[in-house]
Amino acid sequence: MAGHADDAPMHEQLIRLQAIARRHANGPRHATGLPRVALHTGGMVTRPTPGVYEPAVCLVLQGAKQIMIGDRLLRYDPASYFVSAIDLPARGWVVEATPDRPYLSVSLKLDRTCLTALMLEMPGASDGETAGFAVSAVTPALLDAWERLLGLLDAPADAMILAPMHEREILYRLLQGPQGGVLRQIARVDSRLSQIRQAIGWLRANFDQAMRVEHLADLAGMSPSSFHRHFKAATAMTPLQYHKMLRLQEARRLLLASADAARAAHAVGYESASQFSREYARMFGAPPARDAERLRGNAAIDISEAA
Repeated sequence: MAGHADDAPMHEQLIRLQAIARRHANGPRHATGLPRVALHTGGMVTRPTPGVYEPAVCLVLQGAKQIMIGDRLLRYDPASYFVSAIDLPARGWVVEATPDRPYLSVSLKLDRTCLTALMLEMPGASDGETAGFAVSAVTPALLDAWERLLGLLDAPADAMILAPMHEREILYRLLQGPQGGVLRQIARVDSRLSQIRQAIGWLRANFDQAMRVEHLADLAGMSPSSFHRHFKAATAMTPLQYHKMLRLQEARRLLLASADAARAAHAVGYESASQFSREYARMFGAPPARDAERLRGNAAIDISEAA
């Protein structure tokens, strides 16, 4: 972060946040006693790991991570934060971490109720584009709000009263920032992103079923052509690509739980075993059986959740 006037205070803020995270992180992902807040840590770089990113904001305190969403590659580190406004199948991997300087980050799942309440007090702001995710630069004010929230991990008796206030401050700073338009779309039921979310909800609940774009467009209240355009803008994927990623990620989870390839393929809706094996290898770099064997030999891989 060299070269900016706010570097010195931001560096000091990050040092304090890193100290809090190190005191309380317990394992690769640790759900804290604060609502919707989790800490993440790791002492080495990782392979690209698939998962579904839920609506959340992730702030890296040390190290760096990359995420591949559709055809877009994003990087975030202590100079930036990542925000997702919808459920996104993606692949993420830590690209900077050592045992001496482990990857450290904190995530906050986005509360639609709190965002809606804040929006009522911030009139006049526009919704922005349909984009469902982004990386933006951190600011001292945003880090200050995070420090107040994470500081409650050292004062759990105060958390019940103060945590909602500090979470609200973080959301307020995000709404004021360049991704405010993305977050406002979460709260508005008539926004394009909320309409796309209706279709995504169906896809996640019915990934093993055949997909018809016309049906998804009806759920979203759009024409098929408009739905396809806005879906791609929100997710960086076509509906077909999104559907395929959900299927293959679930198949991988089933394989890790000892299902054989044919059973996993059938469970997620594939009628052709050869097509399943071909698409699986294209996504994960190895045929199903070989990939599952590698996964079982690496207990550090968590394919159930991304953060």
